[in-house]
Amino acid sequence: MNLVFLGAPGAGKGTQATRICQKYNIPHISTGDILRANIKAGTPLGVEAKAYIDKGLLVPDEVVIGLVKNRLGEEDCKKGFLLDGFPRTLEQAKALGEFAEITCAIDIEVDEKLVVERIAGRRMCKCGESYHVSWYRSDKCAKCGSELYQRDDDREETVKARLEVYNVQTAPLIDYYAGKGVLKSVDGAKDMEEVFEDIVRILNDND
Repeated sequence: MNLVFLGAPGAGKGTQATRICQKYNIPHISTGDILRANIKAGTPLGVEAKAYIDKGLLVPDEVVIGLVKNRLGEEDCKKGFLLDGFPRTLEQAKALGEFAEITCAIDIEVDEKLVVERIAGRRMCKCGESYHVSWYRSDKCAKCGSELYQRDDDREETVKARLEVYNVQTAPLIDYYAGKGVLKSVDGAKDMEEVFEDIVRILNDND
């Protein structure tokens, strides 16, 4: 199965993608993870990407498309994959269609107010752990004791800018994949376990 996860920032795509990939033993291809690794390493791509991300803008297509094409050409993608965070524009979706056939696109639907609450309340640690102010009250990491911080692209004003970009450039992908007959939708406001079960049901029915 060649999957694409759609949904606004904070819809829960990353969480569900990790679980689905474990269940079906397919690689989780997250452009966000790849870009963040480059940003942390201070590579030329990372510096360029950070300038766009910090403003709530999308990284240029040519950078992301080349990265994804190379990744999907690797051996572990031969039996399927799950793309998380790509495609984000119609141009990317059309480019993807030239080198990979998508069998199912899952749209995780979440109200924008909930998206802002989810992302703006997120706190990170340098060790990789993440927390949310709704359930974690300390400013120290429970795992390593380091000071928690808020990523620049998690700040409320940046989140709202990201949502504006999503609505203009990424939301049309819903119509695009619906037109190809591969779009399925789930309610992302449900409990995490319920969302997972809904996605599994769709994929099993689609198999």
